[in-house]
Amino acid sequence: MAATLADVKEYPNSYTFIVDMPGLRSGDIKVQVEDGNVLVISGERKREEEKEGAKYVRMERRVGKFMRKFVLPENANTDKISAVCQDGVLTVTVEKLPPPEPKKPKTIEEPLSGFDLGSMAWGDENTDLFITV
Repeated sequence: MAATLADVKEYPNSYTFIVDMPGLRSGDIKVQVEDGNVLVISGERKREEEKEGAKYVRMERRVGKFMRKFVLPENANTDKISAVCQDGVLTVTVEKLPPPEPKKPKTIEEPLSGFDLGSMAWGDENTDLFITV
């Protein structure tokens, strides 16, 4: 089967992959995660059994195996994936991880040795110098 087309949407809390799967049942489709961050959608559309006395005049619908791979962003939560196939449309939702906590500034409260405080224009020689990282 040729390339299976997909739409990918980003929402504030998730990514959604929408793939047309006409004529396929949910049992014909696999949704997996490989290598920790690659979403794989695969399956197979089988040719209908020919009935006695019938022959194809034209065959345009594709049959065979298909596979699509999507590299997921770093903030995709691969433990929270859901898939629903309804009316020939597969919808796979991958939730996002919560944003990391912002790093708070770290203050080192030790005076620098060998620093000439007398050359500073402000403060006195007992002034300690603090570094914020």
